[in-house]
Amino acid sequence: MRFWRFIGIIGILCVIAGCSSDKSGGLASINGKDVSKAEFDAYLKFKRVDTSNQKRVDAMLDQYLERKALVDVIKEKNLLDKALVEAELEDFRTQMYISRYFDKFLKDTVTNQSITNYYNTHEKDYSQEKARVAHILIRTNKKMSEPEREVRLTMAREAFSKIKKGEEFAQVAKEYSEDKISSKKGGDLGWIKKGSISKSFSEKVFSLKSDEVTEPFETPFGYHVVKLLDGPSTIKRPLEAVSGDIRYQLRAKAKKAEIERLMASIKINKK
Repeated sequence: MRFWRFIGIIGILCVIAGCSSDKSGGLASINGKDVSKAEFDAYLKFKRVDTSNQKRVDAMLDQYLERKALVDVIKEKNLLDKALVEAELEDFRTQMYISRYFDKFLKDTVTNQSITNYYNTHEKDYSQEKARVAHILIRTNKKMSEPEREVRLTMAREAFSKIKKGEEFAQVAKEYSEDKISSKKGGDLGWIKKGSISKSFSEKVFSLKSDEVTEPFETPFGYHVVKLLDGPSTIKRPLEAVSGDIRYQLRAKAKKAEIERLMASIKINKK
């Protein structure tokens, strides 16, 4: 049935468009224009059709011929702005050439091996110094007077004194700390990155030894008493976690360089 349907379609196209015999090994002709096997094969490749599936190939041929014939008929109607259509087609061709070129170029240039090499030569970029800390925070703000700030500092010193006398840090944090979230966990802030809170906070924390407790010190948030629970440790992010970022970075750099190289061989003169 497929064969006879195909013959019928070709017959209709011949009647409408004036089909002539193909002496060059083509598939058909529409309005006197040859439709070659190479042209259709390229279409199948573009559509990623499995050419071993003859039934699928036949169906695609039917569709291909019907659509080409329909376009010819539409062109004859002169209902469309030809200049506008050509401009759209040219824009599409331009975009396609550029995008397909760089898809292929970047696939060949930015490989898994190049990503691994970049990762191995930029270890510091993917390493973070972290420490697990707990703190007691007595809050201050810029509007406070000096006497008010002195009262807040006294509270922080009082908390520190209790810890030095042997009271558990976690219990003192629950009693004194005004960081409502961490105080419920005995002041535990978890693992923090160096420099993530403030410069002065990091300088204190990352100079401590395990279980060491600081005297009260000030940051823009207020007065802190800090205990180092674990670390500091340098933690390296695994390649799997950063490969996507590296690929994006290398592709952007490679594309920029290739555009500059290509444009250097071109002369554009505005008239």
